[in-house]
Amino acid sequence: MDAPVRVACAQVEPVPFDRAATLDKLAATAADAAGKGAQLVLFPETFVPVYPSSRWVRALAAGGGKDTWAKLARASVTVPSADTELMGSVAAKHGLVLAVGVNELDGATVYNTLLVFGPDGKLAIKHRKLMPTNHERLVWGMGDGGGLTTIDTALGRVGGLICWENFMPLARAALYEAGMDIYLAPTADDSESWHDSIRHIAREARTFVLSCCVFQRASSYPDDVELPDGPDLLGRGGSAIVAPDGTYLAGPLWDEEGLVVADLDPDLLFAERQRFDAAGHYSRPDVLHLEVTPLR
Repeated sequence: MDAPVRVACAQVEPVPFDRAATLDKLAATAADAAGKGAQLVLFPETFVPVYPSSRWVRALAAGGGKDTWAKLARASVTVPSADTELMGSVAAKHGLVLAVGVNELDGATVYNTLLVFGPDGKLAIKHRKLMPTNHERLVWGMGDGGGLTTIDTALGRVGGLICWENFMPLARAALYEAGMDIYLAPTADDSESWHDSIRHIAREARTFVLSCCVFQRASSYPDDVELPDGPDLLGRGGSAIVAPDGTYLAGPLWDEEGLVVADLDPDLLFAERQRFDAAGHYSRPDVLHLEVTPLR
C-alpha cells in the first residue's frame, strides 16, 4: 500500500432468496459507496441471495426444509455467469475492488464463496469457505485451497477468509505468507466476542481488517419460507474496520443498515510491522513451514 485508501463495509440486507433483486441492491449500494469516495467495498457473507439463518436451517436437521434449501440453490450464483459479469461490471463502472459473499451453485452442491473483482471488472479471487460451521454443514459443501491467496491491487495486497475460517491458524498463515495489506473478513457472527478475534487478527497480521457482517430481518423473508417464532432480527450486523494495532477506525455498526467507511493510512502498516511482521522478520522459515494444497 503506497497511498491512503478509502474502504467501506456494506452492511445492507439482501432481498432474501431473490438473486436479481439482491444484485440490484448490490449495484446501488456500491454506487453509493463509490460516491463517498470508497475504492474498495466489502459485502457480507453469502449476501447473494441470503445467509442461511439457523432459524430456518433447523428444519433440515429434522428431515424437513428441503424445499427451502432448493429455493436457495435455485437463487444461488453460478461462476462464471451473467451474474458474475454483472458484479464485475459494477466494479469496473466505479473503479472498485468489489468483494461479495455469495451462495455458489456448482452442479447440485452449494458453496459459501467469497468473490473479489478488480477495478477492471475481472474476477480475481474465488474462495470457497473451507469448513461450514455447525448448522451450515446442512447447507454447503466444503471448500478447497484454491482461494487461499492475495491479489496485488493499486490499493495494496488484498485477500480474505470467511467467518469462522478466521479461527483457523494455518488458513490465516497462508494469507500472511502471500502478503497482505487489507484483510477481508465477511461474516455472519454478530456476537461481541467476534470483535476480540478480528482485533487480534489485525494485530497478528499487522494489517487492516474489514469485517462486514450479515444484517437481516425475519420480516423481509418471502411468505413461502417458514421461520420458527422468534425476534424479527436474524442478524444484527456489527460491521467494523480495524487498524493494524487492533483499534477501530470505523464501527461497529449494530442493528441497522449502513455503510461503514474508513480511510487507511499506509504508514500505520509500517509502524506496526517494525516490531512484529508475521510474514517477514518474525516468520522463521528456517524453523516453520506451511504447505497449501491449492485445489483438490
